[in-house]
Amino acid sequence: MDKVSAFKETMANYPTGVTIVTAVNAEGNPIGLTVNSFASVSLDPMLILWSIDKKSASYDALQKVQSFAVNILAEDQADTALLFASRTNSKERFENCNWKLSSLNLPIITGTAAALQCNVYNRIEAGDHTILIGEVSDIYVEKKSPLLYHQRRMGALPASFHEQ
Repeated sequence: MDKVSAFKETMANYPTGVTIVTAVNAEGNPIGLTVNSFASVSLDPMLILWSIDKKSASYDALQKVQSFAVNILAEDQADTALLFASRTNSKERFENCNWKLSSLNLPIITGTAAALQCNVYNRIEAGDHTILIGEVSDIYVEKKSPLLYHQRRMGALPASFHEQ
């Protein structure tokens, strides 16, 4: 197996949570995409990061925003994750899901496990991606289990995990 294939297989075998990053573009319209490259960075200041492929249709618009929301999806939101991962445009994505505009003027997906509203802290070029670091300005949390991504499939935590 070549190194690229081995890397893809290794990363596919690493389970992650599923998020939808949302923002408002320069024209004032909601934009968003499914992201699983999300992680915490720092508590002081409170920072998170996610990365976006430079070939993404949303790339140019997201490079211009100064704030964004990371919507951490609940286990029953796989259809919403697939919608925001599809090639449909942002207008169709938002027309086909429940969302609201927050007091910070960011689109928040309804029914998520959590939503972190962030101001852009830094952008870092990293190969074929750009890493966006956000400073968390507001947090919404629900007591819901997260949606997971593993081996190119989405699903809930196994029941045995909840028993621990």
